[in-house]
Amino acid sequence: MKVAVVGVSGAVGQEFLRVLRERAFPLDELVLFGSPRSAGSQYTFNGKTLTVKELKENDDFKDIDIALTSAGGGTSKKFASTITKHGTIMIDNSSAFRMEEDVPLVVPEVNPEDLHHLPRNIVANPNCTTIQMVVCLKPINDLSPIRRVHAATYQAASGAGAAAMAELEEQIRQIVAGEPVTVEKFQHQLAYNLIPHVDVFKENGYTGEEMKMYNESRKIMHSDIEVSSTCVRVPVLRNHSEALWVETEKALDLEEVKDALSKAEGITLQDDPANNVYPMPLGSASKDDIFVGRLRKDLSNPKGIAFWCVGDQIKKGAALNAVQIAEYMVKKGLV
Repeated sequence: MKVAVVGVSGAVGQEFLRVLRERAFPLDELVLFGSPRSAGSQYTFNGKTLTVKELKENDDFKDIDIALTSAGGGTSKKFASTITKHGTIMIDNSSAFRMEEDVPLVVPEVNPEDLHHLPRNIVANPNCTTIQMVVCLKPINDLSPIRRVHAATYQAASGAGAAAMAELEEQIRQIVAGEPVTVEKFQHQLAYNLIPHVDVFKENGYTGEEMKMYNESRKIMHSDIEVSSTCVRVPVLRNHSEALWVETEKALDLEEVKDALSKAEGITLQDDPANNVYPMPLGSASKDDIFVGRLRKDLSNPKGIAFWCVGDQIKKGAALNAVQIAEYMVKKGLV
């Protein structure tokens, strides 16, 4: 098994290396690719020093079985044919192919069966907020089909990359030191602030991030589920949080929902508010699961359930989900 990581120098690329190592992914050789700027850089993996190759339109992927790519949508589109032309499976973390009909959009806990048909040898990794949400929705949807979801997200700086995380840390230092605050990676100062603006605004008033949650969840869950969200950037380094209100076709008992979530793959239930136990970004970083708590019946809707969830945006929201896709494909003999 020969695996490539494309975009290795980025936050998700580095997380790919950690996840592959943690999970002892069954690879025999790992090849690293990057931009001309990162070509020649070296990283250590399982005791071996690997040198980053420049991503070019050539035959470098001829013997590679799986390519985990996180180098931006433009790069993914430009090099997709180069990566896949000899049979390499491209698991892409960008938004480039997510809504294309002939490219499956997969969260292994929700729709792994979609991996059995890859017309273009490309699998799309969903947006981080969508992944976190649908992992939680799946066990509820199995009890009763979900009609609609209202969501408010609280998204960490990590969602905008390593440089954005560094900017938040620098802004906090500047404020403490009484220095002017540098703003480059966000629309406004993030430190000591909230920014209700993730991605670009669309004509309907929603942002691209909010529309991803709507469109991607419908494709992943193969349903006409309605999702309305407000996505907010918060001054947290890592781990996204979401407040979700879910309406099902029939009213559900709260205990059966808790039971289903507690047994679901990829979820850890932290729901003991009497003892101040509920998910938070602190304490859940670098964890595989989505953490769920604050479960309650929706006061405004007899068929509604409300809850709170937290997940590591870089890990499950990106790198881990992609590696789990690869693991499923290896297990099922699809690669």
